[in-house]
Amino acid sequence: MPSHPAYETVRSVLPRASVLLQSNPGPMTLDGTNTWLLGDPEASEVVVVDPGETSQQHLDELLAAAPAIALVLVTHGHHDHSQAATAVHDRTGAPVRAFDPRHCFGAPPLVDGEVLDEAGVRLEVVATPGHTADSVSFVLDGGAAVLTGDTILGRGTTVVAHPDGVLGPYLGSLRQLEAYGAARVLPGHGPDLPAIGEVAAHYLAHREQRLDQVRAALAELGPSASARQVVEVVYADVDRAVWWAAELSVEAQLAYLRA
Repeated sequence: MPSHPAYETVRSVLPRASVLLQSNPGPMTLDGTNTWLLGDPEASEVVVVDPGETSQQHLDELLAAAPAIALVLVTHGHHDHSQAATAVHDRTGAPVRAFDPRHCFGAPPLVDGEVLDEAGVRLEVVATPGHTADSVSFVLDGGAAVLTGDTILGRGTTVVAHPDGVLGPYLGSLRQLEAYGAARVLPGHGPDLPAIGEVAAHYLAHREQRLDQVRAALAELGPSASARQVVEVVYADVDRAVWWAAELSVEAQLAYLRA
């Protein structure tokens, strides 16, 4: 994959994976959206994963760092990951593929278990629903790394975005990713992490802890308590600016427990 030292925001993580950090930091995006550039160092093209949200600066930096794009992949349809795909497709003609056909341009939707060979890299598509119904992860080169979108973040834990996000499938997705053991985590936000097996196990333990806290809150508040009431108890020590997101996760937890 060609290097572009003039663009200091492009950081090499693995021999076949670099990241371009979008300047859109926030409570939900952490440092910003990670746009991943995948390709063999000898290849003339790259695969772009999660082109980010619409921003002329980010688009210009992306096209400078990746002047030839073989394929654009989207881990899920949230705007901070997928919104710029239209502009990249319009500027380059590169096909865009996602699990949800609404986010595809010039190519069919992704299929669970499908293997992609582009730009000298091999990517296995793994459906990982839970954060959203259309969330997918990509296993790079047989397990060197896994691009996880928002299913696993580089810092903190993710939101199960009820009603599109569902907790039961999310727990199943975490168990599926746990099996990749020592593979490096290349997340949609935050720093890359070693050993996805350990990270997924931590996520699962965290979810079980939260479920226990919700059970305890229901015992205190009554079984018909609202998600907001539960958030005020369980997330009392969390910044209120993100309580709306916590409420989505609690809705998912309540649906899981009441089912």
